[in-house]
Amino acid sequence: MNAPLKVCILISGTGSNLQALIDARESGRLDIDIIHVISNVADAPGLERARRHGLRASILEHHAFGDRDEFDHALSVLAAAGAPDLVVLAGFMRIIGPAMLAPFEGRMINLHPSLLPLYKGTSTYQRAIDAGDGRHGASIHFVTDELDGGPVISQVVIPILAGDDAAGLAARLGPMEHRLVVATVEHFARHRVECSDGRVLVDGDPIEKPLLLQTDGQLAA
Repeated sequence: MNAPLKVCILISGTGSNLQALIDARESGRLDIDIIHVISNVADAPGLERARRHGLRASILEHHAFGDRDEFDHALSVLAAAGAPDLVVLAGFMRIIGPAMLAPFEGRMINLHPSLLPLYKGTSTYQRAIDAGDGRHGASIHFVTDELDGGPVISQVVIPILAGDDAAGLAARLGPMEHRLVVATVEHFARHRVECSDGRVLVDGDPIEKPLLLQTDGQLAA
């Protein structure tokens, strides 16, 4: 029997996706051990979520460092404690630099609120609405040195409705993001997904397009 997947989670805000992972672990769906929750924001509500569930929670404020490289180095050291199998960026609002990328290459994933490669960066909801798109969604990708440009593992798609504004679209997407992050981490916990030569492999085979979240909460090609 495999040991639980050791996961380190990076947050900057409410930690709602962290909570989804905690709930899935406690329900028995995810065979994971959340070994560390790290926030670059001292008063991030997600830290209290972690503490309520007895998880190790640390603060590493980026503005306490002289430059980005110093912060990334300190973050890499802190994240490496406990030797995580996977690092999950769940609402972590910092660009990851080389000092953090190198030790976790192929083992760090990010949740981004768009259907990548569309709308990298910020303001994704408004940009999709302004473009007249009929759908929006979220993606989980491997983190690389290209902002929101790593190989995409999975996506969830929702329609953009008449009268949607950015806040309303974000509110509808949020619960679907929670389901997406749980389903994707489940694939890692079952050792079904990896990154090789810049491609996503599922069960050892490269995928031509991201896995899609289904209505039953599972991922499928």
